[in-house]
Amino acid sequence: MAAFPEHFLWGGAIAANQAEGAWNEDGKGPSIADVVRGGIISGRHDAAVDPSLYYASHEAIDFYHRYKEDVALFAEMGFQCFRTSIAWSRIFPRGDETEPNEAGLAFYDALFDELLKYGIEPVVTLSHYETPLALFEEYGGWKNRALIAFFTRYCETVFRRYQHKVKYWMTFNELNNMNRIPFATGAVAPDASAQEIYQANHHQFVANALANKLCHEIIPQAKIGCMLSLSTVYPATCHPDDVFGTYQLRRRSLFYADVMMRGHYPAYARRLFRDNGIALDIHPGDTELLAQYPSDYLGFSYYRSVLHRAGAQLR
Repeated sequence: MAAFPEHFLWGGAIAANQAEGAWNEDGKGPSIADVVRGGIISGRHDAAVDPSLYYASHEAIDFYHRYKEDVALFAEMGFQCFRTSIAWSRIFPRGDETEPNEAGLAFYDALFDELLKYGIEPVVTLSHYETPLALFEEYGGWKNRALIAFFTRYCETVFRRYQHKVKYWMTFNELNNMNRIPFATGAVAPDASAQEIYQANHHQFVANALANKLCHEIIPQAKIGCMLSLSTVYPATCHPDDVFGTYQLRRRSLFYADVMMRGHYPAYARRLFRDNGIALDIHPGDTELLAQYPSDYLGFSYYRSVLHRAGAQLR
């Protein structure tokens, strides 16, 4: 490719838990990010918020109150798109309610209006390490199939509300990080077993397909993608053990794209499950949903390149 396409979008990205602050304002409920003090990636969390301690997400950069001046700066920088997330617990404070929080919906109306005023396309992630805390405490996070219905209700609510403002969506942020940071990625306890982690992933795959289905029904012109962490891993040497070990490591990550974009578990994933004693509870109709409603595009984060040597920890 000699040049970027005419309509290529240049911009920047944040997540609600990284930037908004206002963690308990206007009806917002606590999310899993709000009980983590060492950063959401650490996976270490408190049982409840201790008001005497510092939590980075509680104030962050105060984007919730200062978004207008920030968006003006984005426009000055020449942004054509801006990726952010909707904080699920602003819309459904516990995650399992039947009626949304109007104040939360109104905030994103105002934010998207401000972006569009400057010609900046919103690119919106539906779940960016911000699962409502109650869904972890009372349901055990995504290892509980009940979250599929809660998530699809949330998706339908925001699709209908913002159907004339947002045409680029993503479902889950970096779903393939479940092995490393299950609390952030799936509201699953850090000491979860491989069985629990991959079962949670299966529920998220089904939810991903249902979100794709809803998005296309409600906003036919929209595009909805999946989002993965795809930093490159190279073999440390040319030794076959290092080469094959790296190949196996990459497969543990890349099969997520196969499921969400090709619509089925690849053969090597089934072998991974068999070798690790994992038996997924796949309900009737799940396989068909994955096949019928794949993601439209692949978004990815690229942080670094690393070397892998055979025998190194794969988690």
